[in-house]
Amino acid sequence: MDLAGGLVGLLAAAPLLCVSAVAIVLNDRGPALFAQAREGHEGRTIRVWKLRTMLVDGDAVLAHHLLAHPTAQQEWETYFRLANDPRTLGRLGRVLRRFSIDELPQFWNVVRGDMSLVGPRPLPAYVLDTLPAEFVRLRRSVRPGLTGLWQVSGRSDGDMAELVRMDTEYLKLASFALDLRILARTPAIVLTGVGAY
Repeated sequence: MDLAGGLVGLLAAAPLLCVSAVAIVLNDRGPALFAQAREGHEGRTIRVWKLRTMLVDGDAVLAHHLLAHPTAQQEWETYFRLANDPRTLGRLGRVLRRFSIDELPQFWNVVRGDMSLVGPRPLPAYVLDTLPAEFVRLRRSVRPGLTGLWQVSGRSDGDMAELVRMDTEYLKLASFALDLRILARTPAIVLTGVGAY
């Protein structure tokens, strides 16, 4: 199912990916795509592909912003993301992120077998390092997913405690039927942009 869904998703997304990539290149110097190291099945490192929605020097911009704005620093420490992220490529970046268009290249990760269509989202090391060790071990028992229970239940509106709760619930109740329900709910969440920024 993952392979078939990944191939269909990749082909269906290809026109939108091409248009988005051109728009990114026209709006900002640098590549349209980037890969970020995340933790995958059994703790191995995978390269998760995304459309670039942030400035090339985004890390430096974020560091300066957090130093200058204590409230942003507190928001970052709670959610590991900002509602008004200074790194974003203006309106284009916000649209790509709000409707999860930036995540479409991850259909390639699904085709490769690095990810499943449904599962806990792959997280970077700086987030995993703050989470309970037992929870991190539990996450390693499955492949990370393109969508998951947390994504269809509010996404960025929840903090890390909510992510732990939702991912743990999914991992304990995981079934083919639950995956189908999550997949069925995903398009509406993506199209409305609920909880995404």
